Amino acid sequence: ATVSEPAQKCCTENIQPFLTSILEELMGPVSSGFAEVRSLFDREVNEIIQDFQKTNDMMKLKENVDQFMDLPFNSVKMEPCYLKVNLLQELLQDLKSRFKVYHIDFVIQRTQNFMQELMENAVYTFEQLFSPSLQGDSAKVGTTLEKVKLRVLK
Repeated sequence: ATVSEPAQKCCTENIQPFLTSILEELMGPVSSGFAEVRSLFDREVNEIIQDFQKTNDMMKLKENVDQFMDLPFNSVKMEPCYLKVNLLQELLQDLKSRFKVYHIDFVIQRTQNFMQELMENAVYTFEQLFSPSLQGDSAKVGTTLEKVKLRVLK
């Protein structure tokens, strides 16, 4: 009871007025990181589509899709996504001094984990939607790849 009123007053005066601007500032790097995940997914699927259009080889397509499933765990390809979120390090330093925000590395690491999880979900969904087409007519596979890609990106 003695702490509640001063704590609420402190939050109302010193934190709440800044929450909107803080969230907007933090969402910039987070949004660009997730946009990079989306872009990476799009580029990788486009490469699979282009390779299939050149070769029309179903075995090569299956190999490419199998390799694609490892994308979330490919640190070299995922690195540009993670780097976008590293900008939080600078933004959170200011918050650390103003609002006593600690564990900045944890915030960044959790965001990067969510990015990897999103990519895992995207490639898994892609594989689940596309795998039945591997047994079908190779003439329709190109359009199916594009449709599945668009469905996952949606």
